[in-house]
Amino acid sequence: MTHPLEFIGMIAHRAQSEIHPPEGPVVDPGYIQRFAQAHEAAGFDRILVAWGSSSPDALLVASHAAAGTSRIGFMVAHRPGFIAPTLAARQFATFDQLTGGRAAIHVISGGSPVEQKKDGDWLDHGQRYARSEEYVALLKRLWTEDRPFDHEGAFYRFEGGFSEVKPLQQPHIPVFFGGSSDVAIDIAGRIADVYAFWGETLDQARETIARVRASVAKAGRDPGAIRFSMSFRPVLAGTEEAAWARADAIIARIRELRAGAVGSGGPKPESVGSRRLLDAAAGGRVRDKRLWTEVAAAVGAGANTTGLVGTAEQVADTLADYHALGVSTFLIRGFDPLEDATTYGRDLLPATRAAIAARGGLAAAAE
Repeated sequence: MTHPLEFIGMIAHRAQSEIHPPEGPVVDPGYIQRFAQAHEAAGFDRILVAWGSSSPDALLVASHAAAGTSRIGFMVAHRPGFIAPTLAARQFATFDQLTGGRAAIHVISGGSPVEQKKDGDWLDHGQRYARSEEYVALLKRLWTEDRPFDHEGAFYRFEGGFSEVKPLQQPHIPVFFGGSSDVAIDIAGRIADVYAFWGETLDQARETIARVRASVAKAGRDPGAIRFSMSFRPVLAGTEEAAWARADAIIARIRELRAGAVGSGGPKPESVGSRRLLDAAAGGRVRDKRLWTEVAAAVGAGANTTGLVGTAEQVADTLADYHALGVSTFLIRGFDPLEDATTYGRDLLPATRAAIAARGGLAAAAE
């Protein structure tokens, strides 16, 4: 099954990145809209709004961004466990209706007990994933059932649950789901529409895709129906030498900032995805042709931290390598977030479409 080529960016509630300490108010409404509008103008298909245990509410940030845009979709990160699935179903369906069908949910089960406990969640790793499975199954039922129903499960119980508001998208809002542990991949096979993972080496990605497809087949679903989304941090310049000089400046700045920081974060102890990025970093500063691992190693690989360094055409050629493995969605964000989004739209997105088309992926690249 051929899936359309999609590009996802990421917006934040204020100006910040690993090389730019946060500045301004915690919620900067004007910046949120400018950031979203820049992605829409650049030709991105969606933008991720992240979740943090002390951050502004992701769905409300997405709603504000949506009010200032007209086309771009949203991938709203959401952690099960803090509101009832009946309420979440109505919130996301309402958002989908108000935005003209631009919602997607990125279900995050959580890789750090310390962070989960900030919101009062004391479940262990396996329990969190089991809860996510029950939660997503309920979301899909609430989005599609035409009459109230009762439910009594391991984590949720209600009588007469129903959502009068249904998503505009049919049959339901797309569900992105991540996690590299065995239990996560087992559950992804049953509930994920899109399996999302961080930028790994080509060999690691090939292995992950095979594991997920096997899980999908085990669940009795079409292994070709699931889509794959991979996340990278492209570092571009007009020449390869200039791109690596920029990468060197980025890692130097990250190390400078972290040297004086208190509680600056680190690996998520229960995240297998983090360990896989650190395994990639242990293999060298650069893996494959241009997978840059230094940032992942420096910050503990607790998020999307592997880079691709080179000219737009070189990075596009690498993205085409991953596309050939089955990745049809790329989540890309820069270290200079707003400026990089514009650059990606001008240079990297068209170059990637061209590189994929040149290999015969014409239908996907044309979408």
